[in-house]
Amino acid sequence: MKTILTGDRPTGKLHIGHYVGSLKNRVKMQNSGKYRTFIMIADQQALTDNARDPEKIRRSLLQVALDYLAVGLDPAKSTIFVQSQIPALSELTNYYLNLVTVSRLERNPTVKAEIQQKHFEKSIPAGFFIYPVSQTSDITAFKAELVPVGDDQEPMIEQAREIVRSFNSIYHKQILVEPRGVFPPKGFGRLPGLDGNAKMSKSLGNCIYLSDDADTLQRKVMSMYTDPNHIHVADPGKVEGNMVFKYLDVFDPDKEQVAMLKEQYQAGGLGDVKIKRYLNDVLEAELRPIRERRAEFAKDIPAVYDMLQKGSQKANEVANQTLTEVRAAIGVNYFD
Repeated sequence: MKTILTGDRPTGKLHIGHYVGSLKNRVKMQNSGKYRTFIMIADQQALTDNARDPEKIRRSLLQVALDYLAVGLDPAKSTIFVQSQIPALSELTNYYLNLVTVSRLERNPTVKAEIQQKHFEKSIPAGFFIYPVSQTSDITAFKAELVPVGDDQEPMIEQAREIVRSFNSIYHKQILVEPRGVFPPKGFGRLPGLDGNAKMSKSLGNCIYLSDDADTLQRKVMSMYTDPNHIHVADPGKVEGNMVFKYLDVFDPDKEQVAMLKEQYQAGGLGDVKIKRYLNDVLEAELRPIRERRAEFAKDIPAVYDMLQKGSQKANEVANQTLTEVRAAIGVNYFD
């Protein structure tokens, strides 16, 4: 049985981009019975660029946990835990930092891109800069063979593999497992934002959240970017770059119906309001059960925290075993 590690930064509620990009697949893999699954709420990593607003992370941790439970992640089948509650991860990071150069971290394309996106320039938090190393600790602590991530995280997985090879070579012990990234199918990409922006992002305010109520969902769908030149119902419209059809491609299981609607829209005779109402019905059918389950779990918040605590205790046992092996390999187990 292969081991999987995956997770999310708690910087807000999860949205439907997370859902189609990773959460649905996590549930599928969890329920297959083929994998030992660890799901981490990466609060320490979130603090690297939110250290001055820790309350945001504290609030978001609960929201992410509720979203996990709502989509069907099951603590009886997956170990759901909180990164900061696993002390071994920080110690492993310290050891791995000695195997990585500053220049190698600077060359990491994912780190470079995120530094630019966050406008850090020269004021880069050190904790953020060493993210590839701390991520390696997360992965190797659980000896994860598979790490489901987006395409943009491929350089991070490659750097983790480099650190694993370096450690095993330097200390002459095959302790750490070389991970392999599990990426979305080619051509799937990220779900774009409601406004047509290439990225659905909490900071850009162009998301549909899993927790949105029916009225909020409808309002957001009716505001979606379509074809700005499709002014009258009779006008021929473009489906390329039209967010309504992009979302229908992803969410509507009736592909023949979507093809027919595209053809009608392109020929003229199908209005934006009508097609948005159709999309709203499709999304509501998908999200209503998630919303209802979320509301049920939210009735007992202490039980949610108890679930996280138990998952963290279980994760601690696994990570501590790896740390013991790492200490022995390095030779810092002086008193054993």
